[in-house]
Amino acid sequence: MSVLTVKNLNHGFGDRAIFEDVSFRLLKGEHIGLIGANGEGKSTFMNIITGKLMPDEGTVEWNSRVRVGYLDQHSKLKPGSTIREVLRTAFSYLFDMEKEILEIGEAMATAGDEELERLMNEMGTLQDLLEHNDFYTIEVKIEEVAGGLGLKDVGLDVPVDELSGGQRTKVLLAKLLLEKPDILLLDEPTNYLDEEHIDWLTIYLQNYENAFILISHDIDFLDKVINIIYHVDQLTLNRYVGDYHSFQETHEAKTKQLEAAYVRQQQEIARLEDFVVRNKARAATANLAKSRQKKLDKMDRIELSKDKPKPVFSFKQGKTTGKLVFETKDMVIGYDEALTRPLNLYMERGQKIALMGANGLGKTTLLKSLLGVIPALSGEIELGENQQIGYFEQEGSTEGNATCIQDFWDEFPGFNQYEVRAALARCGLTTKQIESQVRVLSGGERAKLKLAKLMNRESNILLLDEPTNHLDVDAKAELVKALQEYRGTILLVSHEPDFYNQIATEVWNCEKWTLKVV
Repeated sequence: MSVLTVKNLNHGFGDRAIFEDVSFRLLKGEHIGLIGANGEGKSTFMNIITGKLMPDEGTVEWNSRVRVGYLDQHSKLKPGSTIREVLRTAFSYLFDMEKEILEIGEAMATAGDEELERLMNEMGTLQDLLEHNDFYTIEVKIEEVAGGLGLKDVGLDVPVDELSGGQRTKVLLAKLLLEKPDILLLDEPTNYLDEEHIDWLTIYLQNYENAFILISHDIDFLDKVINIIYHVDQLTLNRYVGDYHSFQETHEAKTKQLEAAYVRQQQEIARLEDFVVRNKARAATANLAKSRQKKLDKMDRIELSKDKPKPVFSFKQGKTTGKLVFETKDMVIGYDEALTRPLNLYMERGQKIALMGANGLGKTTLLKSLLGVIPALSGEIELGENQQIGYFEQEGSTEGNATCIQDFWDEFPGFNQYEVRAALARCGLTTKQIESQVRVLSGGERAKLKLAKLMNRESNILLLDEPTNHLDVDAKAELVKALQEYRGTILLVSHEPDFYNQIATEVWNCEKWTLKVV
């Protein structure tokens, strides 16, 4: 049975087309992976089917009485509540029933016999609904999901105003899972999750009885939870049965078949056009030439997909640092409270070190302490000489109306327009994306903008905080290559072993330092 039907969808932003005559069906129980390069329209599609965006043309029809839950890249939390209070709102409809039961109880005190019987029946119905929906085990459910996503480590009574962007995303995801909607729509849910919590979410989605649509560039995660692929490419949406690797094989085979058919057709076109040119002027062969021309005019010509710009990352090498990059002596890091035991760490020139471990252990705090943004609570940090540090920050502001080209140009005023556009294009951004406002770019497009800035400054040390969040498969592969070739020093935070194991000469497990129970 079709839960969602999209017919003849057309949509664009200004003169930038996103979808052209797209149709889509979501069947009951399907676990769909929505894939495609950054900027192809995956998040836009989610916004259209949830009603956040109106399509230029086409229809979106949901089955009646379907509850839809959507986690997008830009979801926000209402300030002033604790994590526990936000998670309890997932059961608001049940608390409303409980309130109604209490009101019925008060009304029963003054009701006549006939009214009393009606109220008792109504109370019984509501009581059955509460028991059927496990109302009396709500707190147990909250603890289970919060634990699975690492929120218990943060503390369920912590106000959401004090949370980082990644922690807020976890709260929104936990609330969504607790709501148990008929349809889950998840846009990059593994961003900000560490390996342990990705494993928990994997098992949860594998056992999820209802349908879901998932956007993710984490291929290992995607392969474990989906059974249908929809590929967003060149304004279209194409369906493939199976996991990502099955899609790759089928897509490559189709592409080769199309290319072969295109070559054959071009040869046939050239032959017919040559015949027409040579024979249209001769009376004896003019009719034959007209016949060939009609065949050309009626021919359904094959068009190959335009090659999407692929990023080419290369970091400008600065002067050589001293042998010492940094050394800490009994350094304790944190904000108001200590996150770690006293740390005695040493890093020297040329090392490429990955920091791994659960969220909240102090990986980002360590990077910011080395930068001097957050002072150490105690102990010492000794930095080496001649350091030119390039920093990729996990979170950044997307407010304001600056375009991508303006945002880059503000930091590189010495570049001319050609140089600015060339720098952004090398990172895989199209002309339309370069001219778009930063706030409307996808997460992957904004990541490429940040990488463009990082690449165009000389550096000899790179501090990278989750640089692959939102990046598509091609961009990740190119980033691996660029970091392998980089002759400087790298300190990298990542939750993707497939990524950092290709780069790191050493992996530091931050769980050994933490004061938290993990």
